[in-house]
Amino acid sequence: MSKRNIVHVEIPAADQAAAGKFYQGLFGWKIMPMPDMNYTMWESNDAVSSGGFPNVSEEFPAGQVIVYIDSDDIEADLKQVEKLGGKVIRAKEEIPGFGWFGIFRDPTGNMLALYTSNNPR
Repeated sequence: MSKRNIVHVEIPAADQAAAGKFYQGLFGWKIMPMPDMNYTMWESNDAVSSGGFPNVSEEFPAGQVIVYIDSDDIEADLKQVEKLGGKVIRAKEEIPGFGWFGIFRDPTGNMLALYTSNNPR
């Protein structure tokens, strides 16, 4: 069973390279541009925390940081979200080579995500 750990944090960025430079300078994070996905990954110094910088968009507005939580069964969790009064924003989708994710809003309107890795640690 999943420990329900936070496994990924997305910080929307108007300029991914500038965001990477800022957080690398501030926290010493390792920055990994992924141009083929139009995405930039970051990893903490101890490799315990990681995330990315999606481009600011309607789906990922500035100021809306998204926390991804480990899930053993994204579909079941998204059904539970709706049962408990939340709303599914994106059904389970594959991230080729990495795993799967789904996005939801809780009853207050906070956006969170679920993630299942192809390679669980």
